[in-house]
Amino acid sequence: MHLQLNGDQREFPDGLNLAALVQHLGMKADRVAVELNLEIVPRANWQQTSLKDGDKLEIVHFVGGGVDHRRRRRPTPGISV
Repeated sequence: MHLQLNGDQREFPDGLNLAALVQHLGMKADRVAVELNLEIVPRANWQQTSLKDGDKLEIVHFVGGGVDHRRRRRPTPGISV
């Protein structure tokens, strides 16, 4: 089956649902959001959402990060910011 995934044409086995596709791609389900044919699909519906040839998907993978306040730089004495 041919799917457009994040703008790229890719081939996948027939009969996948969204949950199986996310697993097939090696992504953690609790860290992605999926849009199928311009509609956001809630994670609770992934098992029953079958994919078909020509579907267009956007998958966004969330990544942790941010500022580690424990390692903030201390101002250099004599320099004002």
